[in-house]
Amino acid sequence: MPRSTRRTFLQTTSLLSAAALMGLSFTEKRPAPLLSFSTLGCPDWDLKTIIDFAAKHGYDGIELRGIQRELDLTKCKSFQTAAARRETLQQAKDAGVKFINLGSSCTLHFAAGVERGKNIDEGKRFIDLANDIECPFIRVFPNNFLKENGKERSMELISKGLLELAEYAKGAGVKVLIESHGDLVYIDDLEKIMIAAAHENTGMIWDISNMWTITKEPPAAAYARLKKYIYHAHIKDAKLMDGKLQYVFLGKGDVPIMQAVDILAKDNYTGYYSFEWEKLWHPEIGEPEMALADYMNVMKEHFKA
Repeated sequence: MPRSTRRTFLQTTSLLSAAALMGLSFTEKRPAPLLSFSTLGCPDWDLKTIIDFAAKHGYDGIELRGIQRELDLTKCKSFQTAAARRETLQQAKDAGVKFINLGSSCTLHFAAGVERGKNIDEGKRFIDLANDIECPFIRVFPNNFLKENGKERSMELISKGLLELAEYAKGAGVKVLIESHGDLVYIDDLEKIMIAAAHENTGMIWDISNMWTITKEPPAAAYARLKKYIYHAHIKDAKLMDGKLQYVFLGKGDVPIMQAVDILAKDNYTGYYSFEWEKLWHPEIGEPEMALADYMNVMKEHFKA
């Protein structure tokens, strides 16, 4: 055997042996993406309709952000009592879908006082609910930093709030995730908060559109810095129309959203790609039956390619 051919053969054999030892296959396909949608996109549907739609269209999970315009899930009939929670959980299991995130309105930048107490209490109630219905995450968020506290003080309060809720969640099997939202959308700020709030029960939701439409920071740069904190991703697209941001079906806007999806997939992201169609806040956008079905079709086609 010629020397160059022999060397190539030995190198190839060594690579294949190493791959076998690590349980790898050069033809192995990545697992199918976990797809979910937020109930923000179907604000008038009851829970049965939501679960049935998810099951019919092949969704793996449901992100609960209110039911029939009641945003405090603990006040919804389906979750008010222990018995109702058990029944609701079984209904989801029977349909083959999971509750994968509870979107609370808990906002953490308020200083000590009634407002902060109210928000922390909501976060704790959502942790209890998540634990009861086997949901791994709750969402908390900032909105606009309070002017009287300043940016640094607001970020300090957010970090402390995350840690307080994380301590409450210990042993519950629930992580408290801060969303990139409102004023908290720059990579530096998010990283600073996550470092300050380091805890086994904290993490973040990467809302790519919320960040990019304001900061224009590339998804690759955001992911490189924040990936170890990301447990859940919000997927949506938008474009600037007549000077205003307009939400559009996936792939029809200006957000480099599929670039972000590919970054997650190539790094073997194991969380959900959760479609956040903001119908509750923007009633003028497309109806949920069309938007939620379109998202499933676009994502399946994209991952098939």
